[in-house]
Amino acid sequence: MGSSAQLKRLKPLYQLVVNNILAIVAVPLAAVVVLKAAELGPGEILARLRTRRPAHIFLAAFLPAAAAVLYLRLRPRAVYLVDYACFRTNPNCRVPFATFLEHSRVWPGFDERSVRFMTRLLERSGLGEETCLPYAQHYIPPSRDLASSRAEAELVIFSAIDDLLAKTKMSPQDIDILVVNCSLFAPTPSFTDMIMHRYKLREDVRNVHLAGMGCSAGLISVELARNLLQVAPRGAHALVVSTETITPNYYMGQERAMLLPNCLFRMGGAAALLSTNGAKARFRLARVVRTLRGAADSAYRCVYQEEDERGNVGINLSKDLMNIAGDALKANITAMGPLVLPASEQLLFALSFMARKVLSNRIMPYIPDFRKAFEHFCIHAGGRAVIDELQRSLTLPDEQVEASRMTLHRFGNTSSSSLWYELAYIEAKGRMRRGDRVWMIGFGSGFKCNSAAWECIRPAANADGPWANCIHRYPVHIPDVLKH
Repeated sequence: MGSSAQLKRLKPLYQLVVNNILAIVAVPLAAVVVLKAAELGPGEILARLRTRRPAHIFLAAFLPAAAAVLYLRLRPRAVYLVDYACFRTNPNCRVPFATFLEHSRVWPGFDERSVRFMTRLLERSGLGEETCLPYAQHYIPPSRDLASSRAEAELVIFSAIDDLLAKTKMSPQDIDILVVNCSLFAPTPSFTDMIMHRYKLREDVRNVHLAGMGCSAGLISVELARNLLQVAPRGAHALVVSTETITPNYYMGQERAMLLPNCLFRMGGAAALLSTNGAKARFRLARVVRTLRGAADSAYRCVYQEEDERGNVGINLSKDLMNIAGDALKANITAMGPLVLPASEQLLFALSFMARKVLSNRIMPYIPDFRKAFEHFCIHAGGRAVIDELQRSLTLPDEQVEASRMTLHRFGNTSSSSLWYELAYIEAKGRMRRGDRVWMIGFGSGFKCNSAAWECIRPAANADGPWANCIHRYPVHIPDVLKH
């Protein structure tokens, strides 16, 4: 116990030395150079320079300058988040547990066994009583037709974009790139065409509609927009819209593995404006890391859209989902860690890895402390089990996963847009500071684990957003899951 306490006291000193090793080495060397120059004097230095050939002096000055110019021209442009906006749910779309279960009992497609199963799911889900479903799913039976699906998509997408344009005072004509992601609803014309028609965007707008990419597609859209901005004129703007249309995807059968999405997925969406012009930006995009495990059969089928025996279409969630998500997270951490962790954490991880190889895994692996790299964590609010798994894997305290749990409670699983609701929660609580770093982590079918790192440039001036009317009530206590 005493040695452990001593190690904890020594760790800050270790981190200070390792993380500043370059300065510790460079400062004495610079001091030696300055003292040597002072000892020689200006006259002696000039005399020695005159003995050198002019070509050597030119090359000594030109080559470093040329290398610096080449580096500045070839390095990727910095990409910034100008601002973002989330769809604000309407109270008349609210679906309390009692309403959801009453409608399920009335619908003859569900038997009593299915209703009892969904009741237990809701009790353990971590969702609250204010989550929302689209208007069409308040009907008995729920409507899943094309017109209702389009109506939901237009309501969510247009509302989020309207809020974003109002916040940024941006004209639709200034948008150069448009990226939209919605996994399970891909109508013709596409969502990008829908937006272009509504806002009368320019004819030369580069546009992409991503479908079938799962709940992590929002970060895929961010990466795609970043890549397109690299080849667009400097100062270009990219509009990224992330949503999931619930209306056509309500499962009407009795397969347990396919009933879970009915209980977790709720209405939501977000719009974000990216640019290579950082003049009015609020965040800088530091890193995007994507991990795809689809080559393995178990990972490929762990989130799978299919028909049950009666022809009802739904999403089948495998029992191995959390194990597969854990493996994908480890792979993503392995790729992200060297890019963001301080040298002290990387060194401890490397030493732990080598020791385990030598001692045949007889010692526990060292889990890097990602709190040294990030002040805030936005973990996809895919469900209570997802948040629990990430908290355990990253050894995060409760306050670091508060935004994810409260987003799940207030809005449910809004798919790829949930990360933006979590960022809005952190800002609404007034916890964001200039220079703070944010790690967004999303999971999706395929199976994917994608993450993005942001650095705050300018925190929100106010708490206006999806949490404006309820942030004073959060955080709320979420009872522990009953085990029986």
